[in-house]
Amino acid sequence: MTIYALSSGPGTSGVAIIRISGPETSVVIKSLTGKEMPKPRMATLRKINNINSSELIDEGIILWFPGPESYTGEDMAEIHVHGGKAIILAIQREISNLKNCRLAEPGEFTKIAFQNGKINLLKAESIADLISAETEIQRLQAVKIMQGKSSEKFNQLREKLLKILSFVEAKIDFPEEDLPEENLKKIKKDSSDVLKEINKILSDQKVGEIIREGFKIAILGPTNAGKSSLLNNLSNREIAIVSEIAGTTRDVIEAHLNIDGYPVIISDTAGIRDSKNEIEKKGIKLSLKKAENADLKLVVVDAKNIDLSGFFNDLLRNDAILVVNKSDLLKGKLKPEVVKHNHVLISLKDNLNLDKLIIKIKKILKTKFISEEDILITRERHRQHLLQCADYLKNFQDKNDKKDFDKAAEDLRLATRHLGMIVGKVDVEEILGSIFNDFCIGK
Repeated sequence: MTIYALSSGPGTSGVAIIRISGPETSVVIKSLTGKEMPKPRMATLRKINNINSSELIDEGIILWFPGPESYTGEDMAEIHVHGGKAIILAIQREISNLKNCRLAEPGEFTKIAFQNGKINLLKAESIADLISAETEIQRLQAVKIMQGKSSEKFNQLREKLLKILSFVEAKIDFPEEDLPEENLKKIKKDSSDVLKEINKILSDQKVGEIIREGFKIAILGPTNAGKSSLLNNLSNREIAIVSEIAGTTRDVIEAHLNIDGYPVIISDTAGIRDSKNEIEKKGIKLSLKKAENADLKLVVVDAKNIDLSGFFNDLLRNDAILVVNKSDLLKGKLKPEVVKHNHVLISLKDNLNLDKLIIKIKKILKTKFISEEDILITRERHRQHLLQCADYLKNFQDKNDKKDFDKAAEDLRLATRHLGMIVGKVDVEEILGSIFNDFCIGK
């Protein structure tokens, strides 16, 4: 089947790019232009016509990429035309009338590229991340993954495990032959080395995921403390409704911000108090959930009525800034039990000390985004596979110490499989290949 889709952004534009991939690509181009295929990878100006009537649709550039030297590994072409909606629809309608041609599904070009071995899963994911990047740090991370250092590292670790597995498999297949002592030592050392490297990658403070998804800030506190006003102020726009009526905010309101190039998701939550209203109680429950998942909590309180007992005291223990609002109404100094917390005194009404609060937030952001490691975990999928791999490696080492090779081999296979699943490579034949290369089976 041959697929096609608009690859440039939707809507009116100066230029639109329609991408085609599959065995009928050359038929599509010949049918639309009435000419033979242009030279590969050379921009060629052609008239794009209605297939049946030869009526001119537009004039544009054709780029022809014969497989396997293309993005997808199949025959592929791009049609660059003027970006009017009617032009795009007319060309797509003509392609759809050709046999074995259909509109592509989301991400299908990249999926075909992966299936044809042009890219691995990590690179496929990094392409999606690069397209959706909103800040410079997100772009840089996506480019770093695309360059392949992470893939290279995971493949290296996987190759080490395959080598160990070949030794273990050989021992199972030829139980009468003792493995040399140096091989047993190598099995133990190499498996320990791989486990150490995986644990090192896992101890990353989730920097990669925070960069990709955004640093989560939750604004929490009692009703009427100024939480919604703070969200509006930090966002520089009216996002949340501000009212003197307590409990105005019932649901979580989110805003995506770019603070000095760092991606931030800031959430305004329902005021926390004892309430009999069922809707408000649900909103408070969502507030508590946001607090659990937040990278930073801004606990906003009214300077006239500061009560940090119970739950609010618990909120301030980790990753939190106490924001004392309405400081213009404060008489006297803050109490010692308030001052001991990481706090800032502000007045949203008078726009006082908000710059100090932003400086505090920026300092925390910079520490959270620091990583000296080239290998970053950017998705929960990667983390889970690494955790599973580490668990199976621990099991392997325990069984290997007891010389229980049959069961140890299965743990090693599963550990290798989970590493392979990160980059999308799982092949039993590679284990067999490693055995044949390193051992003279037919001696």
